[in-house]
Amino acid sequence: MWSGFLLHLPELFKIMAAMARILPSFWNLSSSIQLPKLFQIILLFAVSMFAPVAIGACPDLTPYYQGNNADWPALEQRLAGLMQECLESSEYFALLGAAQLNSGNIAESLETLERALLQDPDNGAAQIDYAQALYLQGDLFAALELNRQLLRRDDLPSNLQPMLQDRQRSWRKLTRQRQLQLDLLAGYDNNLNSAPDPSQITLTLSGEPVILALNPDFRPVSGPYLNFRLAGRYRQLAPGHQHNWLMDVRGRVSDDTESDLLQLDTRYAFVRPDRRHSWQLNGAMTHLFFGGSPLYTLTETSARYMPESSMRCKPYYGLAIQHQLFHNNSRLNAVEGKASVGLGCPYASSWGSQQLSFELGLLENSAVKKGRPGGNRGGWQFNASWQFSMASGEIVSQISHTHLEDRDGYNPILSDGAERWLDRSYFLLQYRRGLSPRTALMVNLFHQNQRSNIELFKSVDTTIEVGLSLAF
Repeated sequence: MWSGFLLHLPELFKIMAAMARILPSFWNLSSSIQLPKLFQIILLFAVSMFAPVAIGACPDLTPYYQGNNADWPALEQRLAGLMQECLESSEYFALLGAAQLNSGNIAESLETLERALLQDPDNGAAQIDYAQALYLQGDLFAALELNRQLLRRDDLPSNLQPMLQDRQRSWRKLTRQRQLQLDLLAGYDNNLNSAPDPSQITLTLSGEPVILALNPDFRPVSGPYLNFRLAGRYRQLAPGHQHNWLMDVRGRVSDDTESDLLQLDTRYAFVRPDRRHSWQLNGAMTHLFFGGSPLYTLTETSARYMPESSMRCKPYYGLAIQHQLFHNNSRLNAVEGKASVGLGCPYASSWGSQQLSFELGLLENSAVKKGRPGGNRGGWQFNASWQFSMASGEIVSQISHTHLEDRDGYNPILSDGAERWLDRSYFLLQYRRGLSPRTALMVNLFHQNQRSNIELFKSVDTTIEVGLSLAF
């Protein structure tokens, strides 16, 4: 009797394996037709006991190791047919994960390699490929940490150590990003000296309006110019944050040397992104020289917070405080604060990727010393930008409008001491197209229009420039 039973044992195992596959559906069915609870328990116990035995032993995988010239997609298909027999083999899932990784199926390889490591956390081959898959997915710091653990293993083959060391150095370089950029442009400006647009102003003398023609030296000067910019950027990445530094030198020279510009900028940003929200702290300092003499120095600190949002357009909130130091007239020194709210809207289309942003802020400018013309002033500012990246280049457009109102009269002889208001609007359009991996063509168009109830502060400025941008 027992010999007959043993002859039919393989068929019994096959039946049990089939039952294991249909067990969930059968369990639900047995519950719905109210089979005796004891029978359900016995059935589940029997299948759980015999079904693992029904899985055949995983075959020798040595023939599947084909070296560096393997046809990885074909190997992946061949290995897929062995899955039922190799469900408990860490070696099998490591090899299948390697085939998926080298076939470009990164997401699938991550899942498969995780399964190999769950069965054998010390599987070195799975760890090596899992680190590579993490890197290709963009999880740089997890890949670095796993690769570092591999280099510490005592059983690491000597021929693998140089490769892992080179990989560690290469990946670590990505956490330290440096860039040097030089822009050289030639352009034309219809108001190099930022002079008032009207040719005459109205003064109030003894209560009577008096028309005064402006000296030609204070009229707008137009002409060609050369513009240069040298910028150095450094970014340091860490698992939960990043540091950004920017050093920027800009200069403009023309035949009108009294309007030559030199600007020095230093900026730092600490960025902490998170799945739920992100925030950023900034510090900046700007020095401006006009006509060879220092004009002003600005020192600013700001913060930006972006909460979690399910909307396509992500909201953000900002605060900024700026100290304004005027070297030639200390009465103009001020502290300005800004509170803003904005939206950032990424958008992808068949034409290319786009980024829209809108920001509205409230301004308050307080004089440091008494006696500043106009006293304290307040207002608001609106900014909008559009960035469009496509195969033929990149277009950047910016629009800004600022409205300011003085709290006190500006000057008794200007508009009879009226409280000054300013409306300043500007439009920037930039086109950038790569000519080589390190060289790009740039075309910039800028227009600014400033209006006021006091003629002395009305001005119009339009520039156009063309040049090259070189990256090092």
